[in-house]
Amino acid sequence: MTRRELARWGRQPVAVVVNLVFPVMLLLMFGYLVGGGRGVSGDYVDYLVPGMLALTMAFGLEGTMIAVTQDLNKGVVDRFRSLPMTNGAVLVGRSAADMLQSALGLTVLVGVGHALGWRTHGGPGAFLGAVGLLLLFRFAMLWIGIFLALVAGKPELVTAVQILVWPVGFLSNAFATPQSMPGWLGTVVQWNPMSQTATAVRDLFGGPGGEPGHLWAALAWPLVLLAVFFPLAVRRFARLSR
Repeated sequence: MTRRELARWGRQPVAVVVNLVFPVMLLLMFGYLVGGGRGVSGDYVDYLVPGMLALTMAFGLEGTMIAVTQDLNKGVVDRFRSLPMTNGAVLVGRSAADMLQSALGLTVLVGVGHALGWRTHGGPGAFLGAVGLLLLFRFAMLWIGIFLALVAGKPELVTAVQILVWPVGFLSNAFATPQSMPGWLGTVVQWNPMSQTATAVRDLFGGPGGEPGHLWAALAWPLVLLAVFFPLAVRRFARLSR
C-alpha cells in the first residue's frame, strides 16, 4: 500500500514540488517580507525556523485527504476489500507514504534555514530529538486529516474541512511569542499543541523561545491525538467498507 501511494509521486510531480516549495515561501515571506518577531529576544531567524518547521508539520494535509476521498469514490477500496488485508492497512500505507514526503519537506526546509543563517546549538542528540518531535506531531496530524477525509467523503468537501487546520497553525507561537499578545489570546496560543511542539523544538535546538518544561507536553499532545483519531479513522473506514 505504501508503494502504491509513492507511485503517485511520479504521476503528480507538480503537486509534490508545490508541497515542498510552499513552506519555503512562507519562511522567506515571514523572515524577510513580513518581519514579525514581536516579543522575540535574539535572532528572529533562530526563533522563526523552528516555528516554521512545526507549522509545516501541521499544514499540507489536503493531499492526504484528497487521495483518501478519491479512493473512496473511485471504487478502489472495494477492490482492496477482496484482498487478504486488514481495513487499517490501506490507511497505514497512506500515512507511511505521507510521512516520507513530510520527512523530505522537513529536510528541504532545514536546508533553506541553514542558508538563511539559522544554526542549532544543542548537539546531534538534541537535533534528532527535535526532528522526532516534529515527525510525531506530523503523524498525529495525518491521522486527524485521514479521519476528517473519511467524514467528508468527497474531494469537493476537503477544502471546507482543510480550513479547520489554519487556526491551529496561526493561533500558535510560530511567528511571535504569546507574551506579546493580548492575555486571552496568549493563553489560547500557549495551549495550542503546535505551540508546545515548537517551544520544545526551540529548546532542543538551543534557540530563543525554548523552554525545557514543554518537552513532555510536546510528547503527550500527539500521543493523545493519535489515541483518539487512529481508532476513529480505522472504525470509520471499516464502516464505509461494508
